[in-house]
Amino acid sequence: MNRYESLGYLVSHLNIELQNELDLQLKRYHLDIKLWPVLFALWQEEGISQTELSKRCDVANYTMTRLLDQLQVQGLITRHQEVDNRRAFQIFLTDEAKALEQDLVCEAERVNEKFLSTFSDDEQQQFILLLNKINRLT
Repeated sequence: MNRYESLGYLVSHLNIELQNELDLQLKRYHLDIKLWPVLFALWQEEGISQTELSKRCDVANYTMTRLLDQLQVQGLITRHQEVDNRRAFQIFLTDEAKALEQDLVCEAERVNEKFLSTFSDDEQQQFILLLNKINRLT
């Protein structure tokens, strides 16, 4: 098998290219690609615990702590101690982070459109469907 027949190689290469492209756009907002999954997850549902956020973003708890520290310094999140567990925190977005959502999601959509533009509309839908089908197995 060569690299152009390897699912792992192809998906990894695509992931790197997508992240690099989105990272360029995020830099205009003084953010980087490492913070994107955290913000994106919190826009979907804020007030979740740091542990749950780590799971949703597929990162270790200690990595999430560093990412949240960075977002807190930038004024984009706040941590609220859970009432029944003093070691656990719920994560909330600040108004500034909420205000960024529309612009940043549009940036991500433009990146997606750029990479999917070589496909017809039907091929784009099929590609996304197939990726979702594979990802449900993991």
